[in-house]
Amino acid sequence: MTNGNLALVVENDPSDGPARLGDWLESGGLRLQIVRPHAGDPLPANLDGFAALVVLGGEQDAFPDAAGERAAPWFDELDGLLRKAVRYRIPTLAVCLGAQLLANAHGGTVERSAAGPEIGVKLVARRDVADQDPIFAAVPFAPDVFQWHVDEIVELPLNATLLAASTNYPVQAYRLGPNAWGLQFHIECDLPMFAQWAMEGVHTLGELGLDPIELLERAEAALDDIEEVWKPFAERFAAVALGRTPPAGEGGLRSLPLLGPR
Repeated sequence: MTNGNLALVVENDPSDGPARLGDWLESGGLRLQIVRPHAGDPLPANLDGFAALVVLGGEQDAFPDAAGERAAPWFDELDGLLRKAVRYRIPTLAVCLGAQLLANAHGGTVERSAAGPEIGVKLVARRDVADQDPIFAAVPFAPDVFQWHVDEIVELPLNATLLAASTNYPVQAYRLGPNAWGLQFHIECDLPMFAQWAMEGVHTLGELGLDPIELLERAEAALDDIEEVWKPFAERFAAVALGRTPPAGEGGLRSLPLLGPR
């Protein structure tokens, strides 16, 4: 393994690229190598040479269908990479579908959400234990996030720490081991990405009684607030990947043991 600055970014769906998250990780000092298995890119066999792993979202289900088939042919390989990342303490950030795959690969359970789809700008509540987390400690108590999911993690892996929750979707963020983080919500979205989701999901929005124009107006209004919280968060993740102690930020920890790769 290496302590270099190259991060492997797995894009599971063409509609969910790294977008603003990619910019923030680069501003934190990481270089990104994006692989797009949905377009035929092969996944690497291991994480040698990578300082971090980032797994993005997508509209696939993380769990097999009734016949036991996975929603994407590369998911078994991706499970293997996620297990290796945790085993070898490669800092990992997994978003939405990525967070579900991370949980599923380590014995957690992902199902269709009993509360129904969660869509739009929402609040999540940080739990007290997040005060001791190297990248969540400086996150406000109830930050804005983007949501767009129909599945949820109903059971975390045994050694996971729940970091954020909400009323109807209890698992919103967690850490697995010392330095693998899963976010059920989205922080990477820019407005064109969110608009594409709204356009492709207009039927679902209608069934939920959601106005696409109002949804996009709220998304646009939240962009700056989301950047204010989650850009420093992404940069703290980059600091962990680079073997540095993350900056605490106002209200965060002043001193914390580094949980980087060993």
